Amino acid sequence: MSFTTQPGLEAILSRAPVVPVVIIEDAADAVPIARALVAGGLPAIEITLRTAAALDALRAVAAEVEGAIAGVGTVLDAGQLAAAQKAGAHFAVSPGATPRLLDAAADTGLPLLPGIATAGEAMGLIERGYGFAKFFPAEPAGGRAYLSALSSPLPQLRFCPTGGITPESAPGYLALPNVICVGGSWMLPRARIAAGDFAVIEAAARAAAALRAQP
Repeated sequence: MSFTTQPGLEAILSRAPVVPVVIIEDAADAVPIARALVAGGLPAIEITLRTAAALDALRAVAAEVEGAIAGVGTVLDAGQLAAAQKAGAHFAVSPGATPRLLDAAADTGLPLLPGIATAGEAMGLIERGYGFAKFFPAEPAGGRAYLSALSSPLPQLRFCPTGGITPESAPGYLALPNVICVGGSWMLPRARIAAGDFAVIEAAARAAAALRAQP
């Protein structure tokens, strides 16, 4: 199925069971982190706009890391969306959805994965033609049980649950019919990044890429 509101997003989210959520404090770390993730089998990478280094990191990954599908996260407004697109983002992720942000996504054409936490918010996205959403914050918002309950009344929408997901809980989410992938940061321990131990990150990414749905 193709969704014109989110062009190409289904293919991006289907590349691996996990989209790593990356917070980069030093832009110099961006390329080695991304290379480790891609080598481990996680090509779609969400670089969050939570630090001053984020856009520089995005530019570097988009330009230098073969096989990476560089995306941007924590997008809150139209200005950030435009800046991310200019920096080379292939997709964007937001913690929630506002009319202005959704309008901006429609204007730019950059595929947006907007966040929702309620059935009403999900219905608002469906009205706009969205086929995919971020369920955030997944664990505090009701977890696997809540997301499973949305499947029957709202089959039009598939989710990438993010927020509190662990290697242990991820397979349960992946087993749900309305989940396309999960988002997480467990493969990116800050101590290992600070130590430049990117082999550990690659190994953790490989384990995440091998996750399979479990009932």
